[in-house]
Amino acid sequence: MRAGRYYPCFRENGRSVAEILNRIVKDVPAPVGDPDAPLQCLIFDSVFNSFRGVIALLKVTNGTFRTNDLVKFVATGKQYQADEIGVLKMKMDPRKELSAGDVGYIISGIKTAREVKVGDTITHVKNPCEKAIEGFEEVKPMVFAGIYPIDTDDYEDLRAAMEKLQLNDASLTFQPESSAALGFGFRCGFLGLLHMEIVQERLDREFDMNVITTVPNVSYHVHTKAGEVLDVYNPSGMPESTLIEDIEEPFIRAQVISKSDFIGPIMTLCLEKRGILKKQDYLTADRVELTYDMPLGEIVFDFYDKLKSISKGYASFDYHITGYRSAKLIKLDILLNGEPVDALSTLIHFDNAYNFGRRICEKLKELIPRQQFDVAIQAAIGAKIIARETVKAVRKDVTAKCYGGDISRKRKLLEKQKKGKKRMKQVGNVEVPQKAFLAVLKLD
Repeated sequence: MRAGRYYPCFRENGRSVAEILNRIVKDVPAPVGDPDAPLQCLIFDSVFNSFRGVIALLKVTNGTFRTNDLVKFVATGKQYQADEIGVLKMKMDPRKELSAGDVGYIISGIKTAREVKVGDTITHVKNPCEKAIEGFEEVKPMVFAGIYPIDTDDYEDLRAAMEKLQLNDASLTFQPESSAALGFGFRCGFLGLLHMEIVQERLDREFDMNVITTVPNVSYHVHTKAGEVLDVYNPSGMPESTLIEDIEEPFIRAQVISKSDFIGPIMTLCLEKRGILKKQDYLTADRVELTYDMPLGEIVFDFYDKLKSISKGYASFDYHITGYRSAKLIKLDILLNGEPVDALSTLIHFDNAYNFGRRICEKLKELIPRQQFDVAIQAAIGAKIIARETVKAVRKDVTAKCYGGDISRKRKLLEKQKKGKKRMKQVGNVEVPQKAFLAVLKLD
C-alpha cells in the first residue's frame, strides 16, 4: 500500500512493486554465457577519475576473472593488472570475482583515455579468447580542422590543454602540424561542427586559450608534373598550380538510413555534395537505405548537420573509405588588402568556387570591423580575382570647420586626409575576429 500511495506510477491495474519486480525476474531471460570459457568482457563506457585513472565499465560475456589477474585489451594490445573489480549498484561495489553475466567495472591505473575504447574486448593474457566480440569500430572523425594558438608562445600550453581534453573526450584526435602564416598548431579530428565548437569553447573557458580554427578539410594526393606524389593536408601546402598535373581526393561509400518521408530532401542534399546514387533499398514500408559514392571533402564541411536538420534527427549516417579519385579541385584564397589569409584558404571543386568565394566575401564584410582605411576583401584563384567586397573606412569630416571661403581650402584638407589614409593603409594591419574564421562554416 505504501508503494502505491507514495509512488502511484509504480501501480498499474492494482499491481504492487513487488509483483512487477517478480514478473521482470520471471519474464526477462538471464544472461547467456559460459563461466568456464576463456574470458570475454565488452567495454560499454569509461569514466576518468583524477586519482584512480580511467575506470572501464564492462559486461562479462564469457569466462571469469578475479582481482590482480593480468588482462589484455584486444584492440590496443595493452596489458594491465586488475587492481580492483566490482559490480555497479548505486555506487561501485568491489568484488573479488566477476563471472559471465555480471555488469561491473575494472580499475587498472590507466592514465590515458585513448587506451580504453568503447566496444573493445578484455581477455586474459595467459588464456585469451579466440576472437574479440564483434561490433568494435574505431571512432570516425567527421570534421578535420587546424587549431593554432594566436600567440605562438602558447604552443606547449595548447598541447597540454588538448591532452587534458582528450582524457574525457576520446573522440577528439589531434596531431602536430605547421602553417606558414599561423605557425605551429594541431590538425584535429572532430565528430561534427558542434563537437568542434564545444572543443573550442572548452579551450577558452577551461584553459583560457585563444585559438584560431581553420576551414575544415581532408587530405589529398597531388601529382606534380615532375612525377612526384604529395600528400597535402591543408591548402597552404599546395604547390603552384602550374606545377600540378592532377589532384586526387578521397571518396567514400556512404549509407544513409532514414524514414521514407525525407527521401527527397536527402537525395537533393547528396546530389549537391556531388554524390552518385549506387543503391536504394526499402528495409521496411517506411524506412529506406540509400547508398552513395561521395567525396569525403564534401561531408566534412556541413553535410552531417544538414542531414540531421532535413530529416528532423531521424537519419543515420555511416561511411567507409573506398579510395582516391581524380577531381577538378582548385585552391581558393581569401585576400585582405592583397595579403592572403592562410586560415581562410580552402580546396574546393571548380564548379563551386565562384559561389563559395562570393559568399565568404559578403560574410567577412559583415564581420570585419571598419578601420581608418578601406579594407579590400577578395576571393582569388591563383592570380584571378573572382569576387570582391570593400569595408569602407571610418572617415572624419575634416571640412566641418570650413564655414565659407574658397573651395580650394576644402580640397587641400581632403587631399591631406587622402594621403594620410594611403600611408596608414601601407603600414596598418587588419585584425580578423575569431568569429570570422567560423563564419565560413555557417554561410547558410
